[in-house]
Amino acid sequence: MTAAATPASPPATTGGQPGVRLARSRRNAELSLLLLAMVLVAAYAAMVEANVLETVTPDFWVPAAALSAVFLGLHVAIRFLAPFADPALLPAVALLNGLGVGFLRRLDLARATPVERADLAIFAGTGGRQLAWTLASVVLAAGLLLVVRDHRSISRYAYTLGLAGIVLVMIPAVLPSSISEINGAKLWVRVGSFSIQPGEFAKLALLAFFAYYLVRKREVLSLASRRILGVDFPRGRDLGPVVVVWLISLLVLVFEKDLGTSLLYFGMFVVTLYIATERVSWLLIGLVLFFGGAYLAYVLGSTVGGPFANFYLRAEIWLDPFADPYEDGYQLVQGLLALGTGGLFGAGPGGGQPLKLPEVQNDFIFAGIGEEIGLFGLSALLVIYLLIVERGLRAALAVRDSFGKLLAGGLAFTLGLQVFVIVGGISKLIPLTGQTTPFLSAGGSSLMANWLLIALLLRVSDGARRPVTGGGGGVARPAGAPPEQLHGAPTEVIKP
Repeated sequence: MTAAATPASPPATTGGQPGVRLARSRRNAELSLLLLAMVLVAAYAAMVEANVLETVTPDFWVPAAALSAVFLGLHVAIRFLAPFADPALLPAVALLNGLGVGFLRRLDLARATPVERADLAIFAGTGGRQLAWTLASVVLAAGLLLVVRDHRSISRYAYTLGLAGIVLVMIPAVLPSSISEINGAKLWVRVGSFSIQPGEFAKLALLAFFAYYLVRKREVLSLASRRILGVDFPRGRDLGPVVVVWLISLLVLVFEKDLGTSLLYFGMFVVTLYIATERVSWLLIGLVLFFGGAYLAYVLGSTVGGPFANFYLRAEIWLDPFADPYEDGYQLVQGLLALGTGGLFGAGPGGGQPLKLPEVQNDFIFAGIGEEIGLFGLSALLVIYLLIVERGLRAALAVRDSFGKLLAGGLAFTLGLQVFVIVGGISKLIPLTGQTTPFLSAGGSSLMANWLLIALLLRVSDGARRPVTGGGGGVARPAGAPPEQLHGAPTEVIKP
């Protein structure tokens, strides 16, 4: 016979209300930060016109207003599709993207004749094309949030994504240089006036595969064989996957002639491997393998030439760019001079001479902006990138499933590594690479791929922050909240 005890009084609120209030609070915070970011973009546009045109036109706010409409549309989509997502990601990325569009429009104003400047259309020039690419990229990101309602569903297609990633990486390598090579790096596919960089999308596909593979193999890869200087090293038989990815990275370095892409792919795998196993030895092994391979390519380039010659030339320019400042070292020297000219505070938005920098709209946009906003301004931009990476890592820590942890951690690290690679090349910390600065540089491939990356981080952070509903219709409880107290829970007494 069973007799039920008198249940405790139900909560005053229904199970969904606390979660609804939490989601609304985060989205309102996101909206406020987004509006602040767009005000900064509009202020930047006004200062550019004041310096370039010596006046502020009545339409200076139009590009910022167009960007605001685009980002507000994504904000509304997030309210419905990922209501618990991190509220800081969209405003931070929107600020970078907006400043990138503003600087590219500043370049268009500088290239135009004085008569044309005042009437430059909003969709004209490089800045106008970047604005159009921003619209397409944001729509694509919203579409990803609509299609992928749970990040764990991506793991079902892991092997397909891995194969697609390898194909995308290898396409420029096998194509003739006439349609795949720009500035010495074979990273593109060009058909007429249209061009695309497949490697930007390959990094996302490969990262999803790495996350799935390492979730399946993490126990085996975590095993240690011996301890050296307090570090546990893996068994020799477990080095196979690392060696395979290392060889693929070296092939990218040799045949696509790009150190940055090679470092990005290999670093992406090694870091996700470290996150999966928590073994510092994998980082040490990865560093030794990569820098050993790069040094071997440098030595072979100095002796046998051939496919290694381009990397050898880039390394020689890095070691001493002033040895040939008007030819091979011209690009790097001009970038260093721009950064030096900017000083601490810069010449002001629109007050520099960025057109003296080769490829200022792509590879060297960070140096061009640095001349005008100075060291303090560049530091602020790097802090924004750091904030995005930190938020991505926070989502990785908070999400409950292993695949989500590796995916979010890898995505955040990939963005941070790409920024390091391009900024390190411009500042002569590492050899110059063909990577673009995320959200700032002109180009549709990079912008689309990086907005897809942010959409994936939003999806993972939504899953990580979504309140957990207890069994039996309990009240929704945010993840990470203290455990529920049992003294007020309904009970049932069972009598024999």
